[in-house]
Amino acid sequence: MMSLLGRSEVDTGEVFVNFNQNITSLAVATNGNYSLYSLGSVDSTLDKIYHTKSDDLFLIERLFESSLVAIVSQRAPRKLKVCHFKKQSEICNYSYSNTILAVKLNRERLIVCLEESLYIHNIQDMKVVHTIRDTPSNQQGLCALSSSSEHCYLAYPGSVITGEVQIFDAINLHAKTMINAHDTPLAAIAFSPSGTEIATASERGTVIRVFSSQDGSRLFELRRGLKRCVSIVSLSFSTCADYLVSSSNTETVHIFRLDRSAAENNDHGKQSSDDWMGYLSKTVTSYLPTQVTDVLSQGRAFASVTLPEAGVRRMCAIATIQKQLRLLIASQDGYLYVYSIPSIEGAECQLIKRHDLRLDDNYAMDVKGLNSNVSIGGAAGVPSAAAAAAAGGSGDGGKGAEKPGSSSNAAGASYASAVKGDEPAGSSSSNN
Repeated sequence: MMSLLGRSEVDTGEVFVNFNQNITSLAVATNGNYSLYSLGSVDSTLDKIYHTKSDDLFLIERLFESSLVAIVSQRAPRKLKVCHFKKQSEICNYSYSNTILAVKLNRERLIVCLEESLYIHNIQDMKVVHTIRDTPSNQQGLCALSSSSEHCYLAYPGSVITGEVQIFDAINLHAKTMINAHDTPLAAIAFSPSGTEIATASERGTVIRVFSSQDGSRLFELRRGLKRCVSIVSLSFSTCADYLVSSSNTETVHIFRLDRSAAENNDHGKQSSDDWMGYLSKTVTSYLPTQVTDVLSQGRAFASVTLPEAGVRRMCAIATIQKQLRLLIASQDGYLYVYSIPSIEGAECQLIKRHDLRLDDNYAMDVKGLNSNVSIGGAAGVPSAAAAAAAGGSGDGGKGAEKPGSSSNAAGASYASAVKGDEPAGSSSSNN
């Protein structure tokens, strides 16, 4: 959850912000409201595609550009609601034995993360197909799900002492590999869009590593800084997979360029005979301690952005929008920053636009003409009539997941249309 710090002009309350899997929309929850925005014209404006009054939410996950959203409220933190936002209806809900700390989804699976267990649902019917029990204590709900259906992997911490990453095949339901990524516990993990690579950062926060999710081999080692240890908050691959962006509890956001051709050349020991600087570097480092040579071989930030203040949690993403590469920074204090990314290493990112999400959420009109006074799913903790037909059952999740209540509504068709994203944009509750 992203709690509000500062912003003296904002009354008491909290802001939750989250990008969808392919960085085409942004979910924003403020006190008693939540909204979904399209990012297609973010250089100039934020197009609000949905807005509703709701219980205070602390988790929102939208499935790509579909109508399906998964939400968890502060009033009922053990209950997951799956909703069809264009029809303004709750499709199904599940209750768990403990607080839901994270929800992740792709076109095949929906993952619910509790402190010591993970529930894997088939997203087509919401049945629990597998439960990973007795995981190391995961109080932050740290986990990642690849957005790829081909490489549908789930990653989560394998230790509370070291930075061990467990990668689980969420389709074939078996452990894929284990990676000893860091000496200290994990702080952030993220899959590349294809699911074939995973980036990791530890609680120390100075080094970010990228591994193959297939065999666990290390592909990149990137140094965020030398001066101080920080808490990495956000780690994200660009949608083109050529960049990695990280944010922390400091005021600086770092962008790293992933030069795979150079990495391949290094792996095969290829070096031009006239590359005397490379030869010199190799000769000198052979006489230095391992810790020093490690630092010299680590990649540095390609570009960075310095924001107004430290101590503000921020979610970052890099996407191609209208054929231009853009850095998007959504912060807990209610702003969305849009930056251009330079083509030359070391050049400055240029601020293009700053959107005030809290102002938009309170006063902006819904561009799609949806009714902003209808609450999704009613009061938190009250089951919807459209529950069981879509969810089907609880699989092997009997200990932690309870079956939703009975349904008198034909929710199956609604659920299928939400997952596929084939509902017309103008659908509303009046069509239910």
